[in-house]
Amino acid sequence: MIDRTRPLADRMRPRSADEFAGQGHLLDPGRPLCEALAVGRPHSMVLWGPPGTGKTTLARMVAAAADAEFLTLSAVMAGVKDIRECAARGSANREAGRQTLLFVDEVHRFNKAQQDAFLPYIENGTLLFIGATTENPSFELNNALLSRVRVYVLRALEPVAIGELIDAAMSDAERGLGDTDLSLSEAAREALTQLADGDARTALSLLEVAADLADDAGVIDVDRIREAAAGGRARFDKGGDAFYDLISALHKSVRGSAPDAALYWFARMLDGGCDPLYIARRVVRIASEDIGNADPRALQVGLDAWQAQERLGSPEGELAIAQAISYMAAVPKSNAVYRAYNTAMADARSEGSLEVPVHLRNAPTRLMKALGYGHDYRYAHDEPHGYAAGETYLPEALAGRRYYQPTDRGMERRIADRLAWLAELDEAARHS
Repeated sequence: MIDRTRPLADRMRPRSADEFAGQGHLLDPGRPLCEALAVGRPHSMVLWGPPGTGKTTLARMVAAAADAEFLTLSAVMAGVKDIRECAARGSANREAGRQTLLFVDEVHRFNKAQQDAFLPYIENGTLLFIGATTENPSFELNNALLSRVRVYVLRALEPVAIGELIDAAMSDAERGLGDTDLSLSEAAREALTQLADGDARTALSLLEVAADLADDAGVIDVDRIREAAAGGRARFDKGGDAFYDLISALHKSVRGSAPDAALYWFARMLDGGCDPLYIARRVVRIASEDIGNADPRALQVGLDAWQAQERLGSPEGELAIAQAISYMAAVPKSNAVYRAYNTAMADARSEGSLEVPVHLRNAPTRLMKALGYGHDYRYAHDEPHGYAAGETYLPEALAGRRYYQPTDRGMERRIADRLAWLAELDEAARHS
């Protein structure tokens, strides 16, 4: 008997791999996880994916396939004491000839000591361990734990899969809404698949709320769906992978001279609740890292956009950032300054404290002058062309080292031409 007080999303949990929406890369016949479930010999694992993709449901299916007792912990509230209690339960089950599956939700929230507490119980078979996380396990989980589990990546559901879930909920008389007189308009179904943003739980939760708002004829129309979704935001975590994926896409779109894509990712970040000032700071970084002297104006454009956001706030400031992003995406690109800076920094760190050449040293006292500080320094403004041809400015150990090598793009082409001409003057001075 289905408990109708349970949320629709919980009632509609898949009971088998056949009912599982999406994740065919894991559950299609022949896939390792599918085969492990089929033979009833699953292994410890970490399920990594965005919310609403079926991590908890999949863990329950693994427990059922192994005929294991299903224990669950939330890393938000549990500690080492709770882990030990689960291990004690696992030991008792093992003596009785039964497996124990421990499902740990948001496992990335456990610290190193807490994660290490699982290791002996996984190794000796006391617990079949499944961790669920929305964060990249490579960054959030200990190597010791990762080496003892297999990581499976769950993907956000496609609109087609979300639509199938909605249809199943509307037609299922036992667990869903099939025993009611409710109907869902095609426009409402389409809106629901988009608003769910790849999250099955969100889709079914919105459908349940919209069902309570249906008109007297029992029709769930698009206005009811939008009312149910009021205040919702697209999938976006200000500290997680979704955040860094989006800013990475924005940065790389600008670098790739794709203004339309850059503006789209900018809009996605704003829609998800990102602080526009964070994006403004990143845009200034892009100006130096990816445009540099190919168009020095980009840096000022970025700084102006940042200042506009600080002074005006939203939405006026956001338009200024959009202007800066589209400008930077469209202009010539160069990372010559970025590469030069990194190479010079590497030399500064690896070559030790090389002395400043004597002729470049400041000489404000008699003693310094007596020691030769500043002797033979050539004042460039007094030289032909305002350039002391043949003069050296690097430490002797780095003589001839070139860091900045301009490209032939944008204004940097003119810079490259000038530096080449100055190099010719240096060469002529050395042979004169």
